[in-house]
Amino acid sequence: MNEPRLVGVGVGPGDPELLTLAGLRELRGASRVFVPVLAPDEQGRAEAVVRAHVDGDTPVERLVFALNAPVRGPQQRRREHWDAAAERVAEHLRARGGTAAFATIGDPAVYSTFGYLAATVRELLPKVRVATVPGITAMQAAASAAGVSLVEGAEQLTVVPVTRDVTGLRDALTGGGTVVAYKGGRRLGELRAAIAAAGALDRSVYAEHLGTPDARVLPLSEVDSSEHCAPYLSTIVVLPPRGGRGEQL
Repeated sequence: MNEPRLVGVGVGPGDPELLTLAGLRELRGASRVFVPVLAPDEQGRAEAVVRAHVDGDTPVERLVFALNAPVRGPQQRRREHWDAAAERVAEHLRARGGTAAFATIGDPAVYSTFGYLAATVRELLPKVRVATVPGITAMQAAASAAGVSLVEGAEQLTVVPVTRDVTGLRDALTGGGTVVAYKGGRRLGELRAAIAAAGALDRSVYAEHLGTPDARVLPLSEVDSSEHCAPYLSTIVVLPPRGGRGEQL
């Protein structure tokens, strides 16, 4: 039996054409591809990308994660799903060996569920080899869709998850450079207000459902101020003030 191997494959923001060649090779070479979902009867964004590239010879299995559970509290529901998912992956690798792939939106090293899964599979199956394939992130896709440079010259890049509150965003906005807000859909009104208070509303881009037919990318200033909630995976890019060519060097 081949040595067990688990690889986290970043499949990009949702557009099947943004999957890398390395990611495609891993998906097609895996004995099974696992995909994260909210419910067993729902297809997630990662699965949609996978199924656009693999045929019926590659089994695709859904693993349920509590991706939309509140981040406060003991996180018992999340931990139960992490444990169950890891048990299933380890069970497959014990029986089949070879490579199991886990498809994750964006990049497996950037706020991905894969890190939790891999750590638990290692505990259950110490001989497993773990690898990752990087993927295109939502901030890159948002900048591309909006036709802007994410960072230039000596500008800093700060990525802030806004799952708990907007305090981190407010702090980041005072530091200069580009600020990216992730996972802040439920706090869209607060985000917009904080960015406006920092005088950066006219330098901000809002994006949701990137890489899908429902994608929406527009200046944050054009988002209706009555919208206080947006999809969980929405992204906001706040650019710094910029002068002429090369002034950021």
